[in-house]
Amino acid sequence: MLLLLFNSQQVKLRIKINDEYSDVQQLPASLLAQQSRGKKRPLETGESGLDNGASETNGTGPVSMQLDNNEHLPQITGGHTYPSASGVSLSEDNAVEGQVSANTIQKLVDNLPPSRVQQEAAKTAHGVVAIRQKAGINATPFATSGSLVRRQVPRAQRPNWHAPWKLMRVISGHLGWVRSIAVEPGNKWFVTGAGDRTIKIWDLASGTLKLTLTGHISTVRGLAVSPRHPYLFSCGEDKMVKCWDLEQNKVIRHYHGHLSGVYSLSLHPTLDILATAGRDATARVWDMRTKQCIHVLSGHSSTVADVKCQEVDPQIITGSMDSTIRLWDLAAGKTMATLTHHKKSVRALAIHPAEFTFASGSADNIKQWKCPEGTFMQNFENHRAIINTLAVNVDNVLFSGADNGSMAFWDWKSAYKFQSLETTVQPGSLESEAGIFASTFDRTGLRLITCEADKTVKIWREDPNATPETHPIEWKPTLIRTRY
Repeated sequence: MLLLLFNSQQVKLRIKINDEYSDVQQLPASLLAQQSRGKKRPLETGESGLDNGASETNGTGPVSMQLDNNEHLPQITGGHTYPSASGVSLSEDNAVEGQVSANTIQKLVDNLPPSRVQQEAAKTAHGVVAIRQKAGINATPFATSGSLVRRQVPRAQRPNWHAPWKLMRVISGHLGWVRSIAVEPGNKWFVTGAGDRTIKIWDLASGTLKLTLTGHISTVRGLAVSPRHPYLFSCGEDKMVKCWDLEQNKVIRHYHGHLSGVYSLSLHPTLDILATAGRDATARVWDMRTKQCIHVLSGHSSTVADVKCQEVDPQIITGSMDSTIRLWDLAAGKTMATLTHHKKSVRALAIHPAEFTFASGSADNIKQWKCPEGTFMQNFENHRAIINTLAVNVDNVLFSGADNGSMAFWDWKSAYKFQSLETTVQPGSLESEAGIFASTFDRTGLRLITCEADKTVKIWREDPNATPETHPIEWKPTLIRTRY
């Protein structure tokens, strides 16, 4: 029994020596090559027991090792010129002549073969680097097999400077809330619709009234001017959609089909197609010339508050009181995507005139989206009100108007709010109150027109005297929040 125990201990010891000391049982190949050429065997640093401070010599000739840069090891003297075999140490009376330099020690260490652990670690690190490169991730410096991949922390984009906006002109004439507006393509006049059931055409340069159109029997909620025809389109809470001939100043077509009030309309930029949306939870697509209803876009569960058309898919975008946004395939008349990020009613939409993006406004916040899939991009936060209208110009200025009369101007790229103000309520009647219902930029993007609850139309422009020095950007970089 004792013999078996002794033999097992011997086996364990041999295995341990083979596993842990296998790398030091043989000399490096470079040193063996020097020995085969007649050079004397160098001293193994791990067995020397030398004292750097010793300077005593004992009889026999010195032993030296010459490196590639002609740097000699310290001369070793003693009973043996070098150890007679592996594992035999020099006697205690050996001494070192000279000081051992750090450079020499480092060269000896570098000549040692890598251990098994180092070889496995190198293989693992090489595999991790290969996986990162295949995944498109750049290998980070000093990365080991156990380190995490460094990721660039996303930070908010620095906003561009924009001049603050100020009130330029107040236009009075309507006898009720002004609910809709459109600017004609030539940028010479604009048209407004109000709760007094009238449509008024105003000169943009002077603000004077040019024409009043009557025909609706309820509030006029939507207006659009055709860029290819002398036509004006209007819709209202009387369920009517009308086409006006501006050369004859009379209605030439009616579009029948909505079951309740029509709250918004939009013209397709390249096709003779009209899109309307209303309280019956549907959006309808009409042939402008034949008055036929091409599609009934159903899917919303509540009032469709706004509809927009654009040239490419999704060619129709709708926002609803059911807090969703739908992107529609115009050819098939079906939903391409439903965006459910908003938690409250979506009352306003705005398409960027030069980019493939759009914004939506709700009581929770304003969100920016990217077409065609409707990818969420960022939030425009801290306009804490019911957003009734949005407008964006080519200079990347986004305007938001709220039900309580508050206004905000944003940088489109960074979602930075560079100006916030309250509208100026005009006195004149007991019903004067703050509230912004509709807005649009003119064709140049230099003037903003708002339709308000005090029965007036206001024109705003940038302050020409403002500079980045007088109105600096009060912005601090923050981490991008991914909250939807």
